[in-house]
Amino acid sequence: MPTPDPEIDPEPEAAPGRAAHGTVRSMRTARVEELAFLHEFAQLATQARDWDELMRTLVDRTTLALGVEVCSFYLLNRDGERLTLAATNGLDVEQVGRVSLALGEGITGRAAAGRAPVESPDVTVDPRFSWVRGFDIHGLHAMLSVPLIWNEAVVGVLNVQTVETRAFSREDVEFLSTIEALLAGIVEKGRMQAEAEAQLDRLSQLDAARAELLAVVTHELRTPLAVVRAYVDLLADAAAANQEGPAVDAVENWRAGATDQVTRLDRLVDSILASVRGEGLTGLRQDPFDVVGSITNTVGTLALLLRTRSVRWDAPPYAMVARGDEPRFRQVLEHLLDNEAKYAPPEQAVSIGVWRTAEEIQVYITDDGPGVPIEDWEAVFQPYVRVDRARSRGSGIGLFAARRLMEAMGGRVWIEKNGYGGSRFMVALPAV
Repeated sequence: MPTPDPEIDPEPEAAPGRAAHGTVRSMRTARVEELAFLHEFAQLATQARDWDELMRTLVDRTTLALGVEVCSFYLLNRDGERLTLAATNGLDVEQVGRVSLALGEGITGRAAAGRAPVESPDVTVDPRFSWVRGFDIHGLHAMLSVPLIWNEAVVGVLNVQTVETRAFSREDVEFLSTIEALLAGIVEKGRMQAEAEAQLDRLSQLDAARAELLAVVTHELRTPLAVVRAYVDLLADAAAANQEGPAVDAVENWRAGATDQVTRLDRLVDSILASVRGEGLTGLRQDPFDVVGSITNTVGTLALLLRTRSVRWDAPPYAMVARGDEPRFRQVLEHLLDNEAKYAPPEQAVSIGVWRTAEEIQVYITDDGPGVPIEDWEAVFQPYVRVDRARSRGSGIGLFAARRLMEAMGGRVWIEKNGYGGSRFMVALPAV
């Protein structure tokens, strides 16, 4: 019997060592390739220009990474009750945004509800699979669904499907789960950005429509105002022709009062048109004017509006000069007095006062009632906010406009306690 050559290694002993070494090297190579792929995947996902491109990148690269025929991504709706198709590679892309599954429905819904991967070697014999007519196609068998979880919340579900029946390996599940972990935050942040951009677009369209409506309405007001002014003159002329002495003076006073209000409306139309054109409140003057005289004139102008209540206004015998736009300052006073006329009971008197501090001329307007609740002192200056909706007859923008006007003049308006259990509106402009 021949003796084995001692210089030749026996084959049975060497083969296992070489095979194990080759297996480890193969695993290392595969891991390096996976890491390189994930790095590339993350770069492509973060560089996506918009939501649609992000979704396409997600399904296209996952299809390539797992070596599958189909990849689909379902996004969990904000109500947390349904999953809606957001992207697909291999199925009908026209169904994106249309196909949806309830949470817990089908393999996709089960993955989301259970917050864990769900796999099926052959969906054609799996009772858990939910067939969607017009979307799912015959010929697909194996399926793996992995939920995307971000900050403890399910964002969506990533599905892969194959033509052949297939038992997905532990490595397949782990690799798809790694892709899920990588993409969950990117997807959620991308969705938030897309939603914010859509909301901004809707607001921009709404603002454009509002500006167009204001421009049309205010422009159309010019002709009726001119007609009203003409009729005021005609009525005054007719009334004066049948009067003598003091009665004629009264008619002329009424004519002057009505004409003054029509002129104010003209100015208001000009202001709105300037705002629509983008000029806003940048054209307000910063001229010295007597605040005391301005208050007296405003109270006189609104005498008819305030006739149902007593107005306490003791004008100081000297001027108090502030810097600002007097017509707009009077407009602010009119807003505040009109607010009193709307909300204060008729039996309550309205009080107005003015004083000078080291830097400001301050004016207050209050009544004898309980005032504005302290928790609403700031809220009432927001647009469309009305504290007492039961008695409200306004639009909710008067106080908002008053604050905007005062700030544009370098002044301020606020609410404070009046010392008698109520509150008072305060207005201040820089003193000269």
